[in-house]
Amino acid sequence: MAVTKQQVVVAAAGGGEALKKRNEELERDLRESQEREEQMRTELRRAWERLRIAEDAEERLCFQLGELEAEAVDQARSYHARIASLMDQLARAQQLLHQASAPTPRS
Repeated sequence: MAVTKQQVVVAAAGGGEALKKRNEELERDLRESQEREEQMRTELRRAWERLRIAEDAEERLCFQLGELEAEAVDQARSYHARIASLMDQLARAQQLLHQASAPTPRS
């Protein structure tokens, strides 16, 4: 069975249509892929910005926490010194009361 020139042209035309259709599908897939890639880049940029903001906030919070800790240590030292002073005053007052209530020797 011999293949005619017309059959070859028809087969080639059909194959060409299939290639054209496949090419269009590949181009569509490529566009969709490029759109997804751009969306991912945009998402990545947003995430990166959120991370930068979070890191800045963390740094500020750490600085504030350090200041608060230093202030707390100063207050604790001040309170300790005040308590020690009050205890000394109380001890002196108790000593004076004890001396005042002690019987005095009569001559």
